[in-house]
Amino acid sequence: MILIRSSVFFTLLVLTTTLFAIPMFTIGLLMPYRPRCQIANAWGRLNLWLLDIICGLKYQVSGWENLHQKNAIILSKHQSAWETIALRGLLPPEQAWVLKRELLWVPLFGWALAAVEAIGIDRRSGRVAMRQVISKGTERLKQGRLVIIFPEGTRVAPGERKRYGLGGALLAEKSGYPIVPIAHNAGVFWRRRGVRKYPGTIQVVIGPAIETKDKFAAEINSQVEEWIESTVAALPQTIE
Repeated sequence: MILIRSSVFFTLLVLTTTLFAIPMFTIGLLMPYRPRCQIANAWGRLNLWLLDIICGLKYQVSGWENLHQKNAIILSKHQSAWETIALRGLLPPEQAWVLKRELLWVPLFGWALAAVEAIGIDRRSGRVAMRQVISKGTERLKQGRLVIIFPEGTRVAPGERKRYGLGGALLAEKSGYPIVPIAHNAGVFWRRRGVRKYPGTIQVVIGPAIETKDKFAAEINSQVEEWIESTVAALPQTIE
C-alpha cells in the first residue's frame, strides 16, 4: 500500500510540476519577481498537502521566531527531496537557491527555476563557482532575498555525515549577513534513494540566527555544522 500511495504521489508531483512550470517560464517572466516566487511557493505547499492526504506524511516546524528577517543565508540539512519541496513552500517567497547549473537545463522544471532566479553553479569549477556564490549571493541578499544552500552538496542518509562545503560560510563572511540553520529528519520518512514515502511527522527545527560579522568562514562553518548535526541527532531517527 505504501508503494502504491507513493507512486500516486510521484505521478501527481510530475503533473503539478508541469502545470506550474509552464506559466512560470512563459507569462510568469512578464510578471514582477515576487508573484513568480509566490507561484513557486504555491507549488511547494500543494505538494506538501498531497503528501499529507496521499502518503500520510506530515511535518511540524519549530523555531519560526528565528526567521525574522527576509535577507539571510539559509543553510539546511539535506537528506531527501522533501526539503526541496518544503523549504520552497514554507519559507518567505523571495528565495535564491544555490544549485548545480545542470538542474537549470532540465525541461520545464529547470526553466521554472531560472524564472525565480536560482543561482546555478558548476561545482567542478572550484574557485570560480565559489566566487559566483559570493558575488551573486551578495547581490540577492541586498535585494532582500533568502539565499538557500545545502552545505553538504548532496543528500546524506540519516545517521551519516558529510563534510560541509565552505560556500555558504564564505558568502556569510564576505557579505556580513547572518546564517539561519535548519535541521530536520526528512530522510527517515523519504529515503535518499527510495521510492516509498512512509507515513509520520517530519520534524523541522529552525535555529537561532548566527551572526557572521568579524568571523572567518571556517569558524562560521564549524558553528553551523555543530548546531545542525547535534539538532538532527536529537530528532527521531526511526519510523514509529
